[in-house]
Amino acid sequence: MRVFLKDIANETLITWELLIDDLNKTSFYNPYCKSEDYYTVFKQLILSLLIDEEIILLDADFSESELKNLTGYSDFTEFIQPIDKSKVAISGKPEDLIERLSNAPENWKITLFTSGTTGIPKKVSHDFKSITRFVKVTEQNKNSVWGFAFNPTHMAGIQVFFQALINGNAIIRLFGLPTKDIYTEIADNAITHISATPTFYRLLLPCNESFPSVARITSGGEKFNEKTFKQLNQIFPNAKITNVYASTEAGTLFASEDDVFSLRPEYEHLIQIENDELLIHRSLMGTTETNRNEWYNTGDVIEIISNHPLKFRFVNRKSEMINVGGYKVNPLEVEEAILALEGIKNVRVYSKSNSVLGSIICCEVVANSDQITESSIRTLLQSKIQEFKIPRIIRFVDELSTTRTGKLKRT
Repeated sequence: MRVFLKDIANETLITWELLIDDLNKTSFYNPYCKSEDYYTVFKQLILSLLIDEEIILLDADFSESELKNLTGYSDFTEFIQPIDKSKVAISGKPEDLIERLSNAPENWKITLFTSGTTGIPKKVSHDFKSITRFVKVTEQNKNSVWGFAFNPTHMAGIQVFFQALINGNAIIRLFGLPTKDIYTEIADNAITHISATPTFYRLLLPCNESFPSVARITSGGEKFNEKTFKQLNQIFPNAKITNVYASTEAGTLFASEDDVFSLRPEYEHLIQIENDELLIHRSLMGTTETNRNEWYNTGDVIEIISNHPLKFRFVNRKSEMINVGGYKVNPLEVEEAILALEGIKNVRVYSKSNSVLGSIICCEVVANSDQITESSIRTLLQSKIQEFKIPRIIRFVDELSTTRTGKLKRT
């Protein structure tokens, strides 16, 4: 049995043969795809490629008002259309399906909505070439088993999906599962590859087990701190750990084995830095409704390590800097200082309005030790960061709020 998708949350086990059978039996297509079921989303994606039609991915938990604001509609039944079955017609071999899906369709495009940690979602469209820019097809990759740790309707999840799909790999859902079930799925299915946010990986910590089957760990979407990196090395002793920079607008652009990124030669003329902000040339971008300029302002602040060759690290989002009495505070710097303390599992730093200072620093802490107190955190931070960066308000919580894609929610 060759597995296409295993999703214990939806009690789903789909083989490649069953996928092909379902595709051949499908008679109708709706370009708007909104479903909690991963298989429904994946099947709809594949169907859109086969019939060369646009697909618009919508989060399963979008409310009617959100749908109306984003698309102009809240009911998409009027968009259902019959399929020309001759465009599907797949033989029983997975390799035949994979070969057809690997050839870029002429009119196909995928439209999805930015997640971010703040703000209103923004519509972005990609063609087949841009969405599969970094898919690697090799004989070695054909034996991969992917732990799927993203929302399937967002860029990171779509890129993992295509990497697995075009290599004929099994996909094992991990996103949204309890930590215990994540451990079980990794071990039982001999997962070899996991791509996720740092927030997802911190859910696995602390962990007394190790998973030797995992050969590659990729982290993206948020800043990856050294403490988490070292802990993952212990859990996944055979894994190469890679840090990536990606966005819904551009997909994956940079990769590194630590937090310092360097430019590939072919991208040097497509990247600019202005006032410490990263700018990306529009040729690397998907299509958005708001960006028609030659250069796209990412909003990401970077620190240049060297100019020749260009090496840099990401500092923060411009929009997330906190003004405390005229001082600019990077919440990620404060989070890293707190995460470095023993007994801290996760933390979210945020601001609260203050009539005197403009804003004060606050934080929510997930601790795994009874020895951690507000007083002990403040005392330990005094030797690590400046006084004005130390949180005035510290709340202990069982878990942190996350966005639809598993990142820390900043507002």
